[in-house]
Amino acid sequence: MKTLTGSKLRLANRIYLVLAALFICSLVVSNLIFQKFFYWNPFGWFNFEISVGLLPYPITFLVTDLVSEIYGRRKANDLVLAGIFASVFSLGIVAVANVTPAIDASPIQDALFTKVFGATTIAVIASMSAYLFAQFIDIQIYHFWKRLTNGKMLWLRNNFSTIFSQFVDTLCVLLLLCFNNIIPWENFKSLLIAGFLFKMLVALIDTPLLYAGVYLFRRLFGLEVGEEIEID
Repeated sequence: MKTLTGSKLRLANRIYLVLAALFICSLVVSNLIFQKFFYWNPFGWFNFEISVGLLPYPITFLVTDLVSEIYGRRKANDLVLAGIFASVFSLGIVAVANVTPAIDASPIQDALFTKVFGATTIAVIASMSAYLFAQFIDIQIYHFWKRLTNGKMLWLRNNFSTIFSQFVDTLCVLLLLCFNNIIPWENFKSLLIAGFLFKMLVALIDTPLLYAGVYLFRRLFGLEVGEEIEID
């Protein structure tokens, strides 16, 4: 653990704040936009049928892996807890907005607003249950492999932790949404396969981004392989 002082410490705290903002924004937005689904066929042989809520969600795992690598497990767990608080708080805002009657001149009337955001409560509960479980699994697996490899083989712990935790997250969310009749059971299998394959693909794609981020942090703060920054 490396202790920073002066301008380096202030910079480390500011970067952590930016990463936390990126993490929380991605998480909250994914819960708000999840009801829109789309098709994506990047390779021509498999048609991904996924929610637009998955688009920002992998960012949360990239950020937690980066924070785990540079700032340590405790600061990564702090992100998870902050994300839960932000999601619950956003749920309260949506609930108040949903029961507030629209005026006649409002471009969005009550029925349309409820149709778009009415399932947010169940979605957030489902997402938070799965997210809490999956993120803590991600952090635990990441640090297990970090200890096992003495801080080396970054690609291994990044992909092992993210792919496994993303499968857990996808499975839990879909089970909860199907049990609450938000998504029909006949779509469960296809959505599970498509959602997990999409997340696995993103996990592989974000590995170079994680390497680039870790490289920049180590250059910026003079860190050795496996060394972490200590901040308040």
